Amino acid sequence: MSDVFVPGVRSRFNTDQIIQDLMRLEQVPRDRVQNNIESLQLHRSYWQEVGKRINSVRDSARFLYSFQNPFNERIAQSADSSVITATATREASEQSYNFAVKQTAQADRFLSQPLDEKMRVEAGKYNFTVGNDEFSIDFRGGTLREFTDTVNRRGRDKINLSLLAVQSGTRSLLIESKLTGIENKLSFSGDTTDFVIQIGMMEYAKEINSGRTISINENTIRKNTQNPENITINDGIVKLSPLSSASLSMSVSAGANSPLILKLDTLTRVEESGIFNVSQPPPGPSVPSSSVTYSGITIENEPSTAPLPEWRAPVVPQRHDDMAVLSLNFTDGSSAKLPVITDSSSFVSRVFPLSDVAQGKTIASLNIENSNTHREISIGNVEILDPSASSDGLKPVNPVSIARNSIISMEGIDITRSTNNIDDLIPGLTLNVRGISDRPVEIDIRANVESIKDAIITFVGNYNRLMAEINILTSTRGSTTPDMPQSAIRGDDRLIDELTYLSRDEAAEMRKRLGAFSSDITLTTLKNNLMRTVTAPYPTSLERDLSLLAQVGISSNAGRNSGYDVSRLRGYLEIDEKTLDAALENNIPAIRELFASDTNSDLLADTGVAFNVDTLLRPFVETGGIITLKSNTIDSRINQDERRIATLDRQLASKEAELRLQYARMESAYARMEQMSTSLDNFSQQNRPVNR
Repeated sequence: MSDVFVPGVRSRFNTDQIIQDLMRLEQVPRDRVQNNIESLQLHRSYWQEVGKRINSVRDSARFLYSFQNPFNERIAQSADSSVITATATREASEQSYNFAVKQTAQADRFLSQPLDEKMRVEAGKYNFTVGNDEFSIDFRGGTLREFTDTVNRRGRDKINLSLLAVQSGTRSLLIESKLTGIENKLSFSGDTTDFVIQIGMMEYAKEINSGRTISINENTIRKNTQNPENITINDGIVKLSPLSSASLSMSVSAGANSPLILKLDTLTRVEESGIFNVSQPPPGPSVPSSSVTYSGITIENEPSTAPLPEWRAPVVPQRHDDMAVLSLNFTDGSSAKLPVITDSSSFVSRVFPLSDVAQGKTIASLNIENSNTHREISIGNVEILDPSASSDGLKPVNPVSIARNSIISMEGIDITRSTNNIDDLIPGLTLNVRGISDRPVEIDIRANVESIKDAIITFVGNYNRLMAEINILTSTRGSTTPDMPQSAIRGDDRLIDELTYLSRDEAAEMRKRLGAFSSDITLTTLKNNLMRTVTAPYPTSLERDLSLLAQVGISSNAGRNSGYDVSRLRGYLEIDEKTLDAALENNIPAIRELFASDTNSDLLADTGVAFNVDTLLRPFVETGGIITLKSNTIDSRINQDERRIATLDRQLASKEAELRLQYARMESAYARMEQMSTSLDNFSQQNRPVNR
């Protein structure tokens, strides 16, 4: 059946196979061009990968000397993080400070008595005040939960209400301010007042020293000085010139655990040129002159003389600074100093807790002793306050915490703030107050060594990855087969085995790249220039001891003792961490100069390892640079080959059509010949004589 020939269905001479074989030979030039395109595309991807590696090295190099360089980063370390911590910015200077935390800032938090969880809150207008901010809630009535949710939605930035399950069937309402500081006290008005009294949260304060203003006038101020004119009282403000003192009468009893505080405002004026009221020499007596005139002739008397003793200026007091100007006098005759104040050109509020100072004694007066020789001191707005009492006359029954300021002592000076996060005391430093301390805690601000070390390691790592890429692309590829044992690998395949950080797939991909650019001198030149750049000496402030990367533990044989190792000749850098850590501990400024420094005082880096590496690599990856030119050249060759393939495809199509036409004619001619042969055979049969 296989020998049966059906015209138009099956070729007698297997023409299709013959044409395919012939076209396969004709297609060899096209396949060669296609293979060249694929090779060019691979080479383009290799150049792009080199560009990525170069960009990585440049980025890590520029980071070492840019305005964001890690050498300017600072960290703050606390000797006791449970008391105080700090965060430092680049503006902070490397220095140590001692802080003693006397008080942490708190917010008002008030708790009610246990309430029936089914209790309903009456409809009304509920007013809440936090500091100077007041907001109102028009509540239409409902459960405690509904009331809590309504208030929280309205005052979520200032106040928070929560229900605490004290025991089964009851809830206690907790109202808390979200802002710390004594100026952010929580108070109530409107229907809220009746509500907080009803639930046993607040009560009316008793008539004690919960809020008292100490008047400053001629009757309450006693001028304790020989020159009373140096003390002036005006509009409730007493001003003391240098070397003068006064006392303000008050009668306050503060128990050992009393919540009372003394609040007052202070202002200082400093005369930098010298002391106030410098004595001048006396002018001496004034003696008039006389004369006699007669007939137009005037005779002058001899001038009178009044011999005066030589004037000697009084000894100028030595300049004296003392900011511990406030103290309390008690009825038993004793006294106690208040914490020192600070200079301020405008009135600043000061707060002093009385329990620790008074220790159960009765305060008779506030003494102001201005022993400064060049500073005026003004005091005003003196008040005795009970922090637990609010401005509405209410006092909490069960206070969880009472609004108060944080108080820290820095070098003996008390600093008061309304928050536990203090960022306006030292430039670039934010203090976070956490707990009370009996003794000062040291905050040490230093360079962020870990950040510097990480940046250097990143630079070295990116440099080595670029160097590995160049070594592989420019090497001579050894012959390998998939089933060849490791010991049989020849040539530069060892390059890949040395890169132990590569995964199996990455190593296989690298083997494909071996020797791809072995005849390209561009990368070989770049490698040599990079090696010279990272091993050259650079000027630093410690030039004799630190001018090479090797002196900070970065070299081609860091941490090695001796012996020949061919991998050291490939340009890779190694890091001896012990040497690097020691250098970073002692010579950070010089290490910074080693990577980039300014030698011509124009505030711009002009030399250094990182700067020169960046300068060397810039022409490769900048717009229109070497990598772009290489890629564009390959793209141009690919376009040429693609056009050539299009031409070859047209020629192949034409050739195939021609072959099919020729073989079709041959098939047709052969069919006609067969038909003619059959006709002749039939004719011969018809004309053959018949045997009788």
